[in-house]
Amino acid sequence: MAEDNLLRNEQQPREMPDLDGSPQTADDLPSPDDSLPEVIIYSHSGLIYWWPVCVTGFVCGLITYAAGRPFTAEGGETLYVYPGTGLGLTYITVFLLTLLITSARLRGIYSVVALLTVGLITVTLAWAGLLDDLARIIPQLSVHMNAGFYMATSISLAVILLATFFYFDRLTYRRVRPGQLTEEKWIGDGAESFDARGMLFEKHGEDFMRHKILGFGSGDLRLTTAGAKKRTISIPDVLFVDKTVSDVQRLIAIEPTDLLN
Repeated sequence: MAEDNLLRNEQQPREMPDLDGSPQTADDLPSPDDSLPEVIIYSHSGLIYWWPVCVTGFVCGLITYAAGRPFTAEGGETLYVYPGTGLGLTYITVFLLTLLITSARLRGIYSVVALLTVGLITVTLAWAGLLDDLARIIPQLSVHMNAGFYMATSISLAVILLATFFYFDRLTYRRVRPGQLTEEKWIGDGAESFDARGMLFEKHGEDFMRHKILGFGSGDLRLTTAGAKKRTISIPDVLFVDKTVSDVQRLIAIEPTDLLN
């Protein structure tokens, strides 16, 4: 009879008193995985670098509303148009420069050389007095856009940027924990894990115009797994890349067994 009671007691979950005195079973304890430090890496779309076009459009729209002149279009609709051509040319310049920077990637010293070359050419033409001659080549260059154009394009671009940044870019992400890298997907609940021991984690060369000026310190990352079947994982356009590299390298150096001590 004593042995039956002892066996019955071993099969029942042990109860541990909580801080308030109420019993707590082993199933109520948090999972050990919940306390592990981790870093989540998101790869963003190149649309994050288009924020200057959005901001410039809002500024141009507000200036046009405040200082624009009313213009009556067909049907009696009143449109506000800024009288000068500088506002429209500024918007077009920002749009074209953003398109050029986000399309042509120049890494490392090449981006600095390209920036210095453009500046040198501009200063040389101004010193030689050729900028006015270039402006006279297109004497009828005049750009006028109403306030509705600026606001409509900027609001549409802002909605696309926010939806991409807060939703679409987060459908696939990487979770780094001590000894483990997991690539997870929201749609389909797919996940793939890699052993972080021996993993090579590096940052690509920086594109000064793209990463430093438009991205405020973003960058491209590359992971190379260890083992017989090596795999290279590219993670482009990661915000605050230097801090991310530092945090991930610190987690990779930690052995999972060290957290049990």
